[in-house]
Amino acid sequence: MSIEKACGSWETPIGSADLVRGALRLGAPRIEAGFLYWLEGRPDEAGRQVVVRVALPAKAGKGIGPLEQVSPAGVNVRTRVHEYGGGEYTVWRDRLYYVDDADQRIHGGPIGERVAPIVDSGSAWADLTVTPDGAWLLAVEERPREGGEPENRLMAVPLDERGARAGTPRPVAAGHDFYASPAVAPDGDRVAWLAWDHPNMPWNGTVLEIVAWGSEGAAGEPRRVAGGPSESLFQPRFAADGALFVATDASGWWNLARLGEAGLVPVHRDAFEAGRPQWQFGMSGWAFASGGALVAAQADALDRFVELDLENGHSRERSTAWVSIGGLASAEGWIAFVGGDADRGAAVCLQPEGGGSGVRVRESSGLALPDDVISRAELVSLPSRNGRTVHAFLYAPRSGTQRPRHGERPPLLVKSHGGPTAAASAAFDPRIQYWTSRGFAVADVNYGGSTGHGRAYRDLLEGQWGLVDVEDCLAVAEALAADGRVDGDRLAISGGSAGGYTVLAALTFHDTFSAGASHYGIGDLEALARDTHKFESRYTDWLVGPLPEAAALYRARSPIHHVDRLSCPVVFFQGLEDKVVPPNQAEAMVAALAARGLAHAYVPFEGEQHGFRRAENIRTALDGELYFYSRVFGFEAPRPAPVRVVEPA
Repeated sequence: MSIEKACGSWETPIGSADLVRGALRLGAPRIEAGFLYWLEGRPDEAGRQVVVRVALPAKAGKGIGPLEQVSPAGVNVRTRVHEYGGGEYTVWRDRLYYVDDADQRIHGGPIGERVAPIVDSGSAWADLTVTPDGAWLLAVEERPREGGEPENRLMAVPLDERGARAGTPRPVAAGHDFYASPAVAPDGDRVAWLAWDHPNMPWNGTVLEIVAWGSEGAAGEPRRVAGGPSESLFQPRFAADGALFVATDASGWWNLARLGEAGLVPVHRDAFEAGRPQWQFGMSGWAFASGGALVAAQADALDRFVELDLENGHSRERSTAWVSIGGLASAEGWIAFVGGDADRGAAVCLQPEGGGSGVRVRESSGLALPDDVISRAELVSLPSRNGRTVHAFLYAPRSGTQRPRHGERPPLLVKSHGGPTAAASAAFDPRIQYWTSRGFAVADVNYGGSTGHGRAYRDLLEGQWGLVDVEDCLAVAEALAADGRVDGDRLAISGGSAGGYTVLAALTFHDTFSAGASHYGIGDLEALARDTHKFESRYTDWLVGPLPEAAALYRARSPIHHVDRLSCPVVFFQGLEDKVVPPNQAEAMVAALAARGLAHAYVPFEGEQHGFRRAENIRTALDGELYFYSRVFGFEAPRPAPVRVVEPA
């Protein structure tokens, strides 16, 4: 029998320590020479990332052998290119190549042997790819330039028979602002890649380029074969017969196309996405499988496996429990991916290529919850401003032992994802369960501009950042309150990075929410455009408008210039080494709140960049946000030591 208790103060089996104890960030699965490799980040080791492998099973149904860490002890495998990284490692036969966070250089050689850098110091490297003959390593280089933005180039490092550097790295392509996704034909005669230029981001417009390749490297000049400033391409790959495929959003959805003599020829036209917003290098949303392609198709921000016949374009969905699928790779009769379902944390998974039962090779968390505690996502689509429809995943408060007090409606926490070109997922997230098991309802909003709903939905944010995203978050909260599903007097909003900007704009320019939490969020759009790194330095041209012409818009939409309109408590969490959203953003907002005498808290973290990787900081941010809301909404919660709420005098 359950007991009545104030929402927010429910007893729960999910503590912040449970969320980080043994927790792992899993990604970048690769299959090579009889092994499955992946990258895992370890919050318990100050966020260090390592490369791990396991031997492939002899056949389906067989167990998994022991795991082996193959990157050197003490090394953090991480690249800082674009700040978001990706493509930090690759494997060719028994060789491992990786970027060491300490010097940003590529190191590599035979696994288990002492390795050395294969590039000189001074640049950062990412998106590592080895040619089929093992003679070249392709990578994106980001090298600093005096008094200006760094230069990005696609480079080729010659390798000897032992995998060591055999000569000076050579430029393959230069001149564009950005390069990514090198792919090599099976017989090694061509190399393809993606490129784009300011002010575009890769989901706005990219080009596909190709060059002939030989034993001496590039044989001729690169030529553009597809794409443009208003067509986004994603993940070029060569098939076994040498045909080149890529995902293009020319139809309004990221669908696969084959390169023909006159350009790209669509393979299919389906209302799902085979592509993703390329925030990181090395992303993969599809792979070749027997007789066609296997797509981690995304629609309504829900992933599913789709088998696609590359000859006739027919597609067939595989029945699985996965609602989130990333890092898709296929080789040697197996499919590897990072999968998430509604009931368990994400895992590195293996599945036979022909179908059948798979195996969860490595779990992201050992957290096991009783079924009566788990809150599962409900997809809701609600009316928003100007006739738009907004999508969100709603999680109801859930406990097997407690329920709200008589007549009490739960407080609502609206989550605003980052990007802003990203997407909320319905996959099990222990951080959401942290809230729902304490009596909160959570709405994870895919506001206009989010991916997974086609290009037209993604483009709703063009010139409208700070308007559409905010209005959609307000619409979700207001609709749920009007329906009586949540307490309209206890609405909070939380988000990180671009989601933190949405939080601050919603709290400054509207009065729907009673409190909010900004995790490394943005208060001054002009300062963001001025101070941020190269990758995003022109992103606001698309989101708001070009400077200096749109300076008035930047000021009009920047909470820092309108803090006199902010009248509710806010808590800020900020990494002090953040180069994407520098600490001065949070510090300026905190100073403005202090000057106005509003309740607030500021929690800075030494050694953290954009997003928190250390276990102790992840815990503090979560427990600190709960404590902050307890002071605003009037329930009991313990105070983490670093959190100090400044109350009005």
